[in-house]
Amino acid sequence: MIHIVFNEPDVEVLQKAIEMDESMAGEIKIIRDDYAVGPLQNIFTPEGALQRKEWWNNVLEGGDYEGSVEEDKVNDEQVLLDIAEKLTNDENEQLWIWAAQNKHDVCGYYWLVSQLAGFQGRVQILYLNNLPFINEKGNIFYPEWLSQIPPKEFIKAKKLARPVTTSEFEVDGDEWNKICAQGSMVRLLEGGKKILHKEEHYYDTDLSRFIMPDPQKASKIIHSFLSKNKETTGDAFLLWRLKTMLQQNEKYEVSGKIAGMKDFEIKKRSAVETTE
Repeated sequence: MIHIVFNEPDVEVLQKAIEMDESMAGEIKIIRDDYAVGPLQNIFTPEGALQRKEWWNNVLEGGDYEGSVEEDKVNDEQVLLDIAEKLTNDENEQLWIWAAQNKHDVCGYYWLVSQLAGFQGRVQILYLNNLPFINEKGNIFYPEWLSQIPPKEFIKAKKLARPVTTSEFEVDGDEWNKICAQGSMVRLLEGGKKILHKEEHYYDTDLSRFIMPDPQKASKIIHSFLSKNKETTGDAFLLWRLKTMLQQNEKYEVSGKIAGMKDFEIKKRSAVETTE
């Protein structure tokens, strides 16, 4: 059995669940790229893949994750090749895809399933969409991320595993092609598996609301956004948008070197300062 998740924190909680239930034993692999942001056009061609790689290099340049692309820390294509090899060499091998109801997981699912049609009948999906779980305090909640689910609840969730149907391979594969062709740079999840498309500056207005008259580290602004805003995305993308806003808008004052999230502070200029 091979398990697929889309976020690093999901690995630990799923591993703990496997330790509780040996029937779930298997290798855990991660699809690391965030397909909810960035260019996707012609992504399966060398030109499209290079365009996405260059875009990520630009986003990460001078930040906390600079060099991650060149260091090959994200190599989903190789992960997919490894999975395909295992499924090809062992006809009894099964692939379980774990996804929660968030844009990151759903976009990753579309990317993955669009390339697995040749293994129909051996790919299981566990899409935890609007399903109630019980947290550590005994309260019912609806998780947005797999890592929010206690390990013992994963054991119950495994009963929801079902094969990806022939129709889903066709429909979801077509949907992925439409998502790629749309040309947007930001994708949101409206509900179910429906993706909405936005421009790359979509988060800028909400992000700017967390810039105050008093200086704050960029890391604090991003943390406030992530903990309070309804729609969120990765911190690397937000840092890039924050830097872009500083270049384009004179109403903010910066102190320190504009690099990593903890390297510089930002404050909102007063009306008098802006006029001057």
